Amino acid sequence: MVQQSLEPYVSPTNGLGSWIWASNTFDGQKCQLWKTFEIPSGSMVTNARLVMTVDNEFTLFLDGRELGHGAEWHELFVFDLSRILSPGRHILAVEALNGFSFAGMLFGLQVELADGRVIIVKSDNSWRIVPDGVSRWQKKSELQPGWPAATIIAPLGSLPWWTQPLNVDKMPSLEPIKVFFWQTGWFQITLLFICGLVILISLRLMAQLALHQKERWLLQRERARIAREIHDDIGSRMTQLLLHGEVAQSGLPAGSETQQQLVQICAEARGLLSTMDEILWAVNPRRDTLRDFAAYVCNYAEEFLEPTPIQCLFEVDPEMLSATFTLPVRRSLLMAIKEALNNAVKHSAATELRLQIQWQSSQLVVVVQDNGKGFDPVTMKSERNGLRNMSQRMTELGGACHITSQPGKGCRAEFSIPLKHPQRRLWSWFWNLNEVSPPSSEPNPVPTNEPSQKHDPTQC
Repeated sequence: MVQQSLEPYVSPTNGLGSWIWASNTFDGQKCQLWKTFEIPSGSMVTNARLVMTVDNEFTLFLDGRELGHGAEWHELFVFDLSRILSPGRHILAVEALNGFSFAGMLFGLQVELADGRVIIVKSDNSWRIVPDGVSRWQKKSELQPGWPAATIIAPLGSLPWWTQPLNVDKMPSLEPIKVFFWQTGWFQITLLFICGLVILISLRLMAQLALHQKERWLLQRERARIAREIHDDIGSRMTQLLLHGEVAQSGLPAGSETQQQLVQICAEARGLLSTMDEILWAVNPRRDTLRDFAAYVCNYAEEFLEPTPIQCLFEVDPEMLSATFTLPVRRSLLMAIKEALNNAVKHSAATELRLQIQWQSSQLVVVVQDNGKGFDPVTMKSERNGLRNMSQRMTELGGACHITSQPGKGCRAEFSIPLKHPQRRLWSWFWNLNEVSPPSSEPNPVPTNEPSQKHDPTQC
């Protein structure tokens, strides 16, 4: 028993027009055929069937999109455009090639709309022949001057062509082109704009980085020059004054008023030299590291506590010795530590003092702790300017100062400053601007007898 199809029979030649071509025909000829049609706005396409063939080869385009290729004029090629046609203007383009002898294109498109209307496009003289050399002609939606009308070579079924095709080839189903948001023009333009903006900002930052690096280099070279001038000029003159005072003092009677005045002058000169050493240490750019800071602090504490009965214990974290320590930070921290040591000597009556310099949670922490008589921070807070000064110095650096004390239980002063960890990485080595040093041709700006070189913090 033969099962019959429920679909009505549709002749493959239904809706076909005539055989059309250019006005002249020759072997190896390339012919470009173009036509537009329009689907009314608001319409819905229910079915769209395109049938065509070319003697000898063709490539079919719709709105610039290649739909398929055929190379056998004895057969018909059927395209289903139902899913890719939408309301609006559309462009049909056919690139045809004649191998030899006769040439022509047979075409028929039938578009059925939901409201019952039918749009039919056939091969006739409404098609246009596009001259060679026109770029992107498959996407042009308007007729250009100089495009001649196609010529009807023969009606359907006329010789030398067939009356019925040998075969009907159903071409693969066509789906709408999905355009993702990153493929849209607005997204690509926005992306290009953002990339350009990022490049401009990066160039600006690089210029500022180079300028900042140059400024720091010049600043450190000037600091080195100032330190050298202070040592070579003012330092040498102060030393000469001290020597002259000591010589004049030895030539006077012991206990005379003039001798006592010279003794006082010499003592003041020694104090000025000591202060000058501290200034030189602070100004010298070669001392902008925690190694030198720790060495200087330990040496200062040892010398300051030497004439007192207080025994000093040092604890220095070796991991932070290579970290950069800029002038404003180390100067303010040094003044706070000196104030804590001075308070311990004057008020604590302690026998032991512990000085700690270490890392804690990406912070530099310095602790000065004694075992003295202690005090009540609540009652002493408003009476001591030194406590307020220490706290203010740490606040200005973005750090903190914590004073812990109880009567009879000593005093603990903790100074914490947030700093970058000294551990080296390639990117931090490349971009770090805090370690710009004067050129190697610069002479050593600081004398070799600085206090920071007398004491190794690792030996504290």
